[in-house]
Amino acid sequence: MADLLARPIARRRFIHIGAALATIAFVPAALAAAPTRRWSGSALGAHASIELVGADAALAEATFAAVEQEIARLEGLFSLYRADSALSRLNAAGRLDAPEADVLHLLALARSAHRETGGLFDPTVQPLFAAYAAHYAGGRSDALPKAELADRLTLVGFDQVIFDEAAVRFSRPGMAMTLNGIAQGYITDRVADLLKARGFDNVLLDIGEIRVLGGGRNGDGWKVGLASGPDNESLRATLRLKDRAVATSMMAGTLLDANARVGHILHPRKGAVASAFSAVSVVAPEAALADALSTAAVLMAPDDLSRLDRPGVEIYATPV
Repeated sequence: MADLLARPIARRRFIHIGAALATIAFVPAALAAAPTRRWSGSALGAHASIELVGADAALAEATFAAVEQEIARLEGLFSLYRADSALSRLNAAGRLDAPEADVLHLLALARSAHRETGGLFDPTVQPLFAAYAAHYAGGRSDALPKAELADRLTLVGFDQVIFDEAAVRFSRPGMAMTLNGIAQGYITDRVADLLKARGFDNVLLDIGEIRVLGGGRNGDGWKVGLASGPDNESLRATLRLKDRAVATSMMAGTLLDANARVGHILHPRKGAVASAFSAVSVVAPEAALADALSTAAVLMAPDDLSRLDRPGVEIYATPV
């Protein structure tokens, strides 16, 4: 774990897709028997794959090239592990001038999620995460010292991030952000938009999170199974989704300490805490929202999940 801060953290998958398909974009049903064109790659450290059914070779090649270009462009904005990314430059300097529209859009979504979750979704936990990762890098199992925890908590607070078309700015020296709890979903949404713009309107897309367009092969919804745990292939629920997104968060998805007690999702006011849930999945209209809400929900008490209730949002929480 010594190089944890220098490389992307492996994301273990908690969602299984029906019929063993990763990402499928369907053209009209009359072409269902047409050849399938496949692509696989990665986005922010997560495996990604696409299957286009009914597309000729030229259309598939052009579509896959556009997907790769879009993913690369967005990674250039949101990657925590590329020194040249917009996020890394912001973290290094405390300021990012003339941010691109996607940066402002994602930060606006993050601000909305921060408010909706009572501050539990907070991208500025990065200094806190860095402290835990460094503390446990040598295989230690003792708690992070209270004084260090208190010091790092003073650097956490998304309300201290100021952003507009001129710049993104941290109000306190030493602040930093991670967008890992929302950027995966955001990239999934942008790739879904790209495919839809190219005429694929019945799509099951997995680019780190799940987003579906249309109703699947038979029109009754795409079949998506929710795994019981990071190392457990059994399903705790099976969903049928139409024009929806789903994201799952688990405290045990990445563990930092030798005793497997400190998870990668940190409370912005307390640091490392135990979760009341082994897994929380959120279904929402878009993957970025589902991603952010599932991240915050892991930190909530069971009675507090109701604060996420709103039209179009469904929560599937499994108690520990």
